[in-house]
Amino acid sequence: MMSLKPILAKLFAKHIKRSVLKWSSNPVETQEKVFKSLIKDASHTVFGNEHDFKSITSHEDFVKRVPIRDYEDLKPYVDRVVAGEEDILWKGKPLYFAKTSGTTSGAKYIPLTKESMPTHVEAARNAILMYIAETGNSKFVDGKMIFLQGSPTLEEKNGIQLGRLSGIVAHFVPKYLQKNRMPSWKTNCIEDWETKVEAIVEETLPEDMSVISGIPSWVQMYFEKINAKTGKKVGDVFKNFNLFIFGGVNYEPYRAKFESLIGRKVDSIELYPASEGFFAFQDQQNEKGMLLQLNSGMFYEFIEANHFFDDQPKRLTISEVKTGVNYVMIISTNAGLWAYNIGDTVEFTSTKPYRVIVSGRIKHFISAFGEHVIGKEVEQALQEATQNLDVSVTEFTVAPQINPESGLPFHEWFIEFENSPHNLLELAQKIDASMQKQNSYYYDLIFGNVLQPLKISEIKKNGFQDYMKSIGKLGGQNKIPRLSNDRKIANKLYAQKLLK
Repeated sequence: MMSLKPILAKLFAKHIKRSVLKWSSNPVETQEKVFKSLIKDASHTVFGNEHDFKSITSHEDFVKRVPIRDYEDLKPYVDRVVAGEEDILWKGKPLYFAKTSGTTSGAKYIPLTKESMPTHVEAARNAILMYIAETGNSKFVDGKMIFLQGSPTLEEKNGIQLGRLSGIVAHFVPKYLQKNRMPSWKTNCIEDWETKVEAIVEETLPEDMSVISGIPSWVQMYFEKINAKTGKKVGDVFKNFNLFIFGGVNYEPYRAKFESLIGRKVDSIELYPASEGFFAFQDQQNEKGMLLQLNSGMFYEFIEANHFFDDQPKRLTISEVKTGVNYVMIISTNAGLWAYNIGDTVEFTSTKPYRVIVSGRIKHFISAFGEHVIGKEVEQALQEATQNLDVSVTEFTVAPQINPESGLPFHEWFIEFENSPHNLLELAQKIDASMQKQNSYYYDLIFGNVLQPLKISEIKKNGFQDYMKSIGKLGGQNKIPRLSNDRKIANKLYAQKLLK
């Protein structure tokens, strides 16, 4: 017998859909309200005083007074917040710090305030409710749901708790979901990722799992362990599993492998969460792109990626962006991040409403010869090339080979296959053709005999997992960069003898 939960979920979903439609159909007005509110609320802070927030009345004023910063540039202010000072970047003190591993700055401490924290929780909730409103499917709320995430164990620093974002969010799971939620608190607190996944498999196998959520590469590890333990497809083990929620990476390179592991197609919802804010979620099953969260205490600016490294690149508001252009996304938030470069590049798939896809990282590109290849291009090339082949890719990354032993330089693609292609050279040619079609600079370099076509180096089974383990980044929110403009990762893959 069906419980009341699915009926109540449908009613709540209708209500949420109305409120989402209200702000998403008035995007410019919504963003202007957020902007004014942010400036007003932070005008008495140290940052607000130093940047004369009291005299800011327009975006133009803001651009003149507040330069773009990344974490390194904002660090002197963050250090004061971490030291326990109040009213530095935002009023009062943060509730939490989301601690992330920075590449150049060691650990990063991203503040989460009493104003910003609810927006993370609401966006995740609304993503599921918008799915219910669209499909009418709410039966899954009676089943068990798993969220593969970091440990919820928190430390304390000068009276402020800190941990991984996914671990902090675990403390905010609504009461009505607590009984449905897996794994147990004890299992979730296991730090070692492989031990944790083993424990999660043991706990979930007897349960009626209906929703599974996490970064695709780590959910894949969980699915593979279920396959190995039971000899069955995941969809046969969990008969009512019909919704996969994911974020952090593009799902497309994993889709074929997932459908093989599950044994059937399941609906999916894509999320775009980060420690700095929950930026977007998929609001329609048949629409490409995720709905940008314009009403969540974040003001957005966008800079064309091609001009990002210019002296004074133009900072655009939501009203000025176009579809199909690669933009660096800049945010100002109610957690006290101001004109902050999160490092992601996005592309708008729609402006009515505003939907985005994540196209890559501004630092993750290859331009060793001026080709400026981005993440979206390599993912699309691999997807197109493997479409009609019996080939399944587990993981991949790309690096330039500037000084080969012989011949011209080339792009080296490190690919771990679930099932290898019969002809590696043919696959390389198909990927290369797609790259040339997508990127005119790359095309010119191949035809100008500056580069030779790309080459594939095959990685051993579980090679990327071994690499991530060796650098202490197995599991959680860690992921392999799709692109590097140097050979640091490539050299480690060779040094650790991870090539087939």
